[in-house]
Amino acid sequence: MDSVALMDRHDTKYVLNRHDFELMLPELSSEYRVLDVNGNRVSKYVSQYFDSSNFEFYRLHQTGKKNRVKIRIRRYVESNINFLEVKLKNNKGRTIKHRMPVGELRSVLTSHDIAFIREHGELDFDLHSALMNSFSRITLVHKIKPERLTFDLELAFKNSSGCNLEIPNLVIAELKQEKFDRSSLFPSRMKVNLLRPETISKYCLGLALLESNVKKNEIKQKIKKLSTLTDQNLISKLMSA
Repeated sequence: MDSVALMDRHDTKYVLNRHDFELMLPELSSEYRVLDVNGNRVSKYVSQYFDSSNFEFYRLHQTGKKNRVKIRIRRYVESNINFLEVKLKNNKGRTIKHRMPVGELRSVLTSHDIAFIREHGELDFDLHSALMNSFSRITLVHKIKPERLTFDLELAFKNSSGCNLEIPNLVIAELKQEKFDRSSLFPSRMKVNLLRPETISKYCLGLALLESNVKKNEIKQKIKKLSTLTDQNLISKLMSA
């Protein structure tokens, strides 16, 4: 894992349903090893996201802003550690992540947190608790290439008003590479299965499904597709939020 930290990387995301994922996973064992944390090969993550009062980070993502940022505190449950993370997406499509350890998962940022955020990303407004999500992750590391592959399962969301939603049959796969390599096994398997890369954000997905006062036109088609994949009527949830 140390050799594939990839804090400056190219990300490629895919969405698939749980059944197809479970069929495909054994096919990857020839080229990938699985991360084991204290005897657990499925790790639990909990993330608290922060945004402005009018959800500026969400808006920039939905309008296709090339240089954008997400701010979160993430708890790595099995490792019993927490990081404040500043995740930048630049205009070359690369993801650059800065993080520092913090003592706990919390919904209010300290002055030390704000100083770290300002050091690594522009911040012209106050940040507030916006969304909490949790998921289980399986992490694969390529045996030869500098490449990591994660699968996020059992997604659950809770907004600052206490509204919550679970999407148990959705799997979000993310391929993390120094630069996109189409010859790698996983994108080749996705192509065979007619699954194209998706620009999907767990933060934006959860916020759109739970918040009534955010624009949803840009994400509506994606949620229609997710409804088909998961056999869950997410469109009705989107419209009622």
